[in-house]
Amino acid sequence: MVLEKRFYIRGMHCAACSAGSEKIMRRLKGVESAEVNLAAELAEVRYDPELVKLSEIRAAVLKLGFTTEDYEDRTAAIADETRRERERLQKRRRLLAAVIGSALLMTVAMGHMISLPLPRFLSMEDSPLGNALAQLVLTLCVMAAGRDFYISGFKGLVSRIPSMDTLVGLGTGSAFLYSLYGLVRIAMGQTGFVHALFFDSAAMVVTLVMVGKYLESGSKERTGEAVRRLMKLAPDSAMVEKDGRQITVETGELMTGDLVVVLPGAHFPCDGVVESGFSTADNAMLTGESLPVTLEPGSKVTGGAINGEGTVKFRATQVGGDTALSQIIRLVEDAQGHKAPIARMADRVSAVFVPVVLAIAFVSAGIWLFCGKDLSFVLNTFVSVLVIACPCSLGLATPTAILVGTGRGAEMGILFKSGEALQAMQGIRHVVLDKTGTLTEGKPMLTHITPCGSLDENTLLTMAASLEQSSEHPVARAIVQEAKKRELQIPALDGVTAVPGYGVTAQVKGRQISIGSAAMMEKLGVSTEPVIHEAEALSRRGAMLMYCCAETRLLGLFAASDMLKPESRDAVRRLQELGVKVTMLTGDNEAAAAVTARAAGVDDFVAGVLPAGKSQAVTKLQTAGTRTAMVGDGINDAPALAAADVGIAIGTGTDVAIASADVVLMGGALTGVADALRLSRGVMKNIRQNLFWALFYNCIGIPFAAGLFYAFGGPRLNPMIAGACMACSSVCVVSNALRLKKFH
Repeated sequence: MVLEKRFYIRGMHCAACSAGSEKIMRRLKGVESAEVNLAAELAEVRYDPELVKLSEIRAAVLKLGFTTEDYEDRTAAIADETRRERERLQKRRRLLAAVIGSALLMTVAMGHMISLPLPRFLSMEDSPLGNALAQLVLTLCVMAAGRDFYISGFKGLVSRIPSMDTLVGLGTGSAFLYSLYGLVRIAMGQTGFVHALFFDSAAMVVTLVMVGKYLESGSKERTGEAVRRLMKLAPDSAMVEKDGRQITVETGELMTGDLVVVLPGAHFPCDGVVESGFSTADNAMLTGESLPVTLEPGSKVTGGAINGEGTVKFRATQVGGDTALSQIIRLVEDAQGHKAPIARMADRVSAVFVPVVLAIAFVSAGIWLFCGKDLSFVLNTFVSVLVIACPCSLGLATPTAILVGTGRGAEMGILFKSGEALQAMQGIRHVVLDKTGTLTEGKPMLTHITPCGSLDENTLLTMAASLEQSSEHPVARAIVQEAKKRELQIPALDGVTAVPGYGVTAQVKGRQISIGSAAMMEKLGVSTEPVIHEAEALSRRGAMLMYCCAETRLLGLFAASDMLKPESRDAVRRLQELGVKVTMLTGDNEAAAAVTARAAGVDDFVAGVLPAGKSQAVTKLQTAGTRTAMVGDGINDAPALAAADVGIAIGTGTDVAIASADVVLMGGALTGVADALRLSRGVMKNIRQNLFWALFYNCIGIPFAAGLFYAFGGPRLNPMIAGACMACSSVCVVSNALRLKKFH
């Protein structure tokens, strides 16, 4: 038996940290797979509990100097707020101590360069030993503030999984030890060594890296804002009515069947159905819909939505982890926790990056030593290479963009179920749209009423509605709905008899009134000749027909059609503007399909497709080599959604379709397909930018630090500048990813 568990890993700084965590977990017997997301600080492990315990897996991570925390689906991000605030305050205090210490150290070490007056016991000229000791004390203060680098770096080195902390620790530690050697020589009387100390470089590098980490952590926290905002939509408490009394309970105590009271302006605590009250609901944060939804008895409400101007009482149907809001949060967290295929390339690079950098640092230092450079020059080169070669930007390039992109998608009502789906979406060049319920409303609406003889439309409609008001036939419901829309009085009829497969009939004032198909009219001996031409024209356009008669006299014709959704044509146009071919699948005949396709503006259509044949139709379109997405909403769409390169479910559709899809459009608007495609392309472009600049930075920075440019007459790189560049690179990558928050 294989279990899958998640837990948080706190304290990771770079791609080497996450890669090292994965590596040390995979070393354990019984661990089938381990995946760590640096940006989300989330580990997902598959393991055999008979061979290894979860506590042993987490203990292995602890050996690297990180900490682990339990993962809780619903409350992790909210409960985590206190911890993050506590850590932020601690980082701020340590950073402040490091900045003050470094400022004082720079004053002591370099004050003489700008003729800054110092006490005699700190003067390099008058008291070189006093100056060196002051530098030592201040450097120790700074290194104490940045001690995590040394603790984590040493543990990584011992575990043979070096990280960015190892690079920083080795570089600054080497500079510190050399400076300590210089201090001993000064104490022995060789006062000239006071000008060759690297205490200031070591301290400034630590401080600059801490500044970069602080700015980076602040930016990274903003990447998860979307999920945290979603989690905070559900209120902590709810008002429940029992035995005529209203009592307040915690949201977690709500049970299915409870009668919940929601006041104006409050959030709905769970999903349910309105029993009394009239209001509106703002679902913008859940579905991306900007307009409020009208609520009345029988309306469905979604937990997290905001109640409008009226008090509403509703019966709870889904509570706790079963609510739509909880499912949305779970989907977004899954997408953010899983790596996109492009992230694995960065992981492979990161796995060998730190060892290669260590080798470059030692080789470059050795070459300069062999070329006759003094120990000060060699150490400068060694430290600069270690400090500038930070894999943070490389490790953050992909997960931060995915984290922000999926969060932004959730705010727009677009749920990507995984990083794989997000990446696959950007390559889609062919979109297949199911017709019924996707392009169209999915329920027929009355479009034509043709009375015969002296009857007017309303009289004919009233008569037909009175016959059909108990029927479940789609056209019957359309007739009744239209009569109600016109506010006609529909009399109740006794003795209505259904004729299976044909229609219904009843006795009204001694006359037999019937409504049904053309076959029923033929069976009753009623001629449809007066409307034959109109009926044929409507039938060619895919309309469903109903005839009404009294005895053997035709009274009129009704036609109902499944109308296009208002946004369908615009949605198709948007996809075509993105260079995507659009094909419609339908079970209609060629003529009816052609009418719908023309109205929607699609490029092509496949008619006469049976529900069971939809997946074969999608597979056939894929054989051309074009990456294809399928958009559907029904149970019979599920196989096709699974077969497509990307399955996109309309969120107002069935649970089976949503479960089979890779992307869910919560708002139900078809225009979300183009939005999802644009967002996917935007995220992947952002990732490629991040990876390019991260690699470009290291390709230029490492040779520069190693002295390649100096060898040809160029400048050298100071370790302090290297530290500043390293910090800047990580902040730039995260800031670039945060631009996706403004995606429209």
